[in-house]
Amino acid sequence: MKNRPVKCKAAFMYGPKDLRIEELELPSLKPNQVLIKLKACGICGSDVECYEGESAEGRYDIAPYVPGHEWAGQAVEIGSAVTSVKVGNKVVGDCVLPCNDCANCKDGKMPSACLNMRELGFRPDSPGGWGEYMILEEQYTHVIPDDWDYELGAWVETFNVGYWGVWGNGCSPDASDDIAIIGAGPIGMCAAMVCATSGANVIAIDPLEKRRNNILNYGASHVVDPTACNVEEALKELTGGRGPSVVIECSGNDIGIASLFDIAGHSARVGVVGHSIGRKVPVEIGKTIWKTLRLSGSGGTNKWFPRTIRFMSRIKDKYDFAALNSHHYDFFDLDKAMDLACHHKDIARKVMLTFKD
Repeated sequence: MKNRPVKCKAAFMYGPKDLRIEELELPSLKPNQVLIKLKACGICGSDVECYEGESAEGRYDIAPYVPGHEWAGQAVEIGSAVTSVKVGNKVVGDCVLPCNDCANCKDGKMPSACLNMRELGFRPDSPGGWGEYMILEEQYTHVIPDDWDYELGAWVETFNVGYWGVWGNGCSPDASDDIAIIGAGPIGMCAAMVCATSGANVIAIDPLEKRRNNILNYGASHVVDPTACNVEEALKELTGGRGPSVVIECSGNDIGIASLFDIAGHSARVGVVGHSIGRKVPVEIGKTIWKTLRLSGSGGTNKWFPRTIRFMSRIKDKYDFAALNSHHYDFFDLDKAMDLACHHKDIARKVMLTFKD
């Protein structure tokens, strides 16, 4: 790369509510690495919870680290062994990074089972997209189509989680299914689009009116306000008395998580997607037995990004992805972006950071 930058600016999370933009040196690339100039990066709900000190996912014990796992950028330099990424390609990347060499990886287990697991944007050994540049290994880097804009690319990680939560988790909906999605935030909307593609009846549950109204444009056929009714009874009315045959928990909220055992129909397939790591949630686990529920969770997704990119390519003109980005901030206005994301969650669908060329 001509005029390769020696230094760049990135945001470092030192601890709860301690986020600092600082300068760092860019090391030379290893043969398997790609240097990426960031173009867009979303602020995820998990980033907000880490910033607020409400999540154990961010590794403060080995901080500081560079957050940002919903990113898109341009490959500006590649290592000598890289073959699948070319300079100039638009790229995105995985979040949970398995080594693919340890016993668990060779056993085919999920990335979260990796004995050497890294998590991009949550640990110092895997810096995320809240910076001007980032370096990532080729195996975790994926090319997106040239006709995509970078902000659509920054939605791939989010959509990937929602898509995997439905299909990778074995919930496998078709047009015969009634599906309840708990939480109409970004992950819930992505799960709704995936479920709607199968022809299923999609019902979204969320206490926020703006979210309920919004998800009706992104795959949901019906919405339920859990603060205004008995959710279990409302879902029975919408499903012919049977209850949902599929439940996708996308809220990560204690009440939402506990409710899935009540609202699920008999023999329902349940995908648990919303993060709640670091705290205990009281649930009536006995209903798993008496309803013969099949629960599945997932830490990361397993070789799913290429499928996600193909899926999004085929539906991107059906849904207005750009409208999902409610607010835009230049990276150097990160303090303002975080203030909005933390204190105005009712209107901040997705706060998107952008980077000057």
